[in-house]
Amino acid sequence: MTRARWAALGMAVLLALYLVLITFYAVRLVTDPLPIVRGIGWALIVLPLLGAWALAVELLFGVRAERLARLLEAEGGIPREGQVGHDEAGAEGEDRDAVFARYADDVREHPESWQQWFRLGLAYDASRDRRRARWAVRTAIRLERQERQNPRGEAPRRETPSS
Repeated sequence: MTRARWAALGMAVLLALYLVLITFYAVRLVTDPLPIVRGIGWALIVLPLLGAWALAVELLFGVRAERLARLLEAEGGIPREGQVGHDEAGAEGEDRDAVFARYADDVREHPESWQQWFRLGLAYDASRDRRRARWAVRTAIRLERQERQNPRGEAPRRETPSS
């Protein structure tokens, strides 16, 4: 298991432990006779539920993204030559822009290809645009799922990358 997986697992375990402890504390507060304390207790019950939901969503995203990375790597589709800034410092300046433009053009040419969207997500990530990287990877996940469920059906809804 990689360091990133161990770190994610450790954070998930710590968050789950925190959520359990907060929930126990919240139950104690709900049984208090003062209405304000009971209100705080109910809020502390709702917040751990939201936290558990957020944890589940993020872990599911990570599992799905990792699955797509393995599929793309098995196809030989993961860039290896440092094209998307896999070095320690990441891609710099004009090189990063040129690499990003190439992957954005690939998505524009093949908007139904989850592989192209995943590579675009890698390019966004290399340029340190995490929000757009997650958006592109989520699009790749959705397209791959549609492809798996309906291999010869209708074309998926089109999205375009923003520059």
